Amino acid sequence: MIPAEVIQKIRRLQITTSRQVTEVFAGHYRSVFRGKGMEFEEVREYAPGDDVRSIDWNVTARTGRLYVKRFAEERELTVMLLLDLSPSLCFGTVRQLKSQLAARLCGLLSFCAIRNNDRIGLILFTDQVEKFVPPEKGLGHVLRILKEALYFSPRGKGTNISAPLEYLNRVLKRRTVTFILSDFHASHFERALSVARRRHDLVAITFTDPFELTLPRIGIVKLDDPETGQSFLIDTSDELLRNEYRKNARERAEERKRLFRSSHVDHIDLRTDAPYLPVLIKFFRMRERRYGR
Repeated sequence: MIPAEVIQKIRRLQITTSRQVTEVFAGHYRSVFRGKGMEFEEVREYAPGDDVRSIDWNVTARTGRLYVKRFAEERELTVMLLLDLSPSLCFGTVRQLKSQLAARLCGLLSFCAIRNNDRIGLILFTDQVEKFVPPEKGLGHVLRILKEALYFSPRGKGTNISAPLEYLNRVLKRRTVTFILSDFHASHFERALSVARRRHDLVAITFTDPFELTLPRIGIVKLDDPETGQSFLIDTSDELLRNEYRKNARERAEERKRLFRSSHVDHIDLRTDAPYLPVLIKFFRMRERRYGR
């Protein structure tokens, strides 16, 4: 039995994200993600500028006039969400937890998918694959995805990015559009990322809290690592400590960007203290320009 407060969360998320899809993303999603192939549409008479390689020589021979074949892109996609449920996502110091922002993105992408008659699936992971929801269509299926994103209780405590990517390659042989939603507090996943990228259209969505980038000057504080269980005290009034912290955070972020670039994986960086809609719109427009759409 799902608690009433969880049902309310699902309902609020459904209302918010479905409205955003209607008002903001109706055209963007369809234009930036390509179908899985081309299907025959019609034969028509040749016009100047047509590719000569598309000439249908059988019809041309029968009619005595040049005809070309036209193909249309198959629009139906399979979209997969790889959602990180590790304890480090349950962190936020400003407007929301990183996990809450990730759930909102799952809702938005899921409603985009069903609006375009695409199938949507989900892989939940920590340091292991926690749950696989096979891709399907329909509102009822999307509501199940939202329930799992908000309500599922994981067993693992760490983060392993390779695990869901390798699992994706095993269970889905055909090409998908796959979003990896994580703070990417992990290492040694470069090979798995590159292998999955060759088969699927991968988009990495990272979540960051401002506290992870810059320490506020608030004196001595106790910090807990949710994935290792370790606790330690730090003096945030120490300027050298704050500078080193900021430097290390900047280097980690740059290294992550270099990894995505070298693996040819598109990257969206979202923060808990900033609206996510402008960032997503900028990403969609970038892809539209790339594919000339």
